[in-house]
Amino acid sequence: MDQNKEQLMVAALENGSVIDHIPTDKLFTIVQLLGLDTFKNEVIIANNLNSKVMGKKGLIKISNKFFNEAEISQLAVVCPHIRLTVIKNYKVAEKREINLPERLIDIVKCANPVCITNNEPMKTFFTITDVLTLKCRYCGKEQALDNIKLK
Repeated sequence: MDQNKEQLMVAALENGSVIDHIPTDKLFTIVQLLGLDTFKNEVIIANNLNSKVMGKKGLIKISNKFFNEAEISQLAVVCPHIRLTVIKNYKVAEKREINLPERLIDIVKCANPVCITNNEPMKTFFTITDVLTLKCRYCGKEQALDNIKLK
């Protein structure tokens, strides 16, 4: 199968967003996070697509959906290094790799049950201490990125 035919396996998008380079084991986590099972516009979800870089990958195309920075940060927490492409009038308007921001505000729940953020109506605040660890600004609790709970 030549490259053009492989690209036709996933339909073109007039306007919306494409999330690409998703590790196959994280694809349905992202689907759940974004609530795509109840999204009213067209959603294309593909898994185990061939990738020169990853071997196999997942891909999500969402018609008429454009992400704000908070949503992009949530995606980065679940799956750093994915690629987000914005499509307008069938053309690429923006393409960028999504990386973990230096801090996460009101995205992750603190694992410390006595942390003030779990007992008072306030936003959580985490800094990234290394690629796999977050640290709560208020109580100092460190959490592994793969064991976090989103708010």
